[in-house]
Amino acid sequence: MQARMNNPALMLPEAMKALYALDKASSSDDVPYMLRKLVHLRASQINGCSVCVDMHAHELKKAGESDQRLFAVSARRETPWFTPTERAALAPAEAVTRIADRSDAVSDEVWNEAARHFDEKALAALIIQIGAINLWNRLNAATRQIAGQWAA
Repeated sequence: MQARMNNPALMLPEAMKALYALDKASSSDDVPYMLRKLVHLRASQINGCSVCVDMHAHELKKAGESDQRLFAVSARRETPWFTPTERAALAPAEAVTRIADRSDAVSDEVWNEAARHFDEKALAALIIQIGAINLWNRLNAATRQIAGQWAA
């Protein structure tokens, strides 16, 4: 495997600064670190971004996440290991990531359930985090970045 080029964000230092600033601005205590990383992992799984799946699984593991939950994040609906709040964050992560798959990109049902668990500021942070991970996934996929090289 060989990447087509370096990650575009690495090629344009101002873009990297902006992406880091976006992450920092949307890193809210109302959406805890572990939950943000679960959202990142799920969107990355959907997008098939091997770099981000690898990275976020490692981050979650390092932060104390169990293998059981890491292995089951894509099947969370059928497992007892995720809280209602986690499910309420992962549902819009899937909907926003699959925005073109339906006429109503994020259904009222998904939105309203998320709004039951997060206030508007936290929802804003969550939606920006979802958008940002989708951007990273697209940068990595378009340029065929190699999983594991981020840690080097």
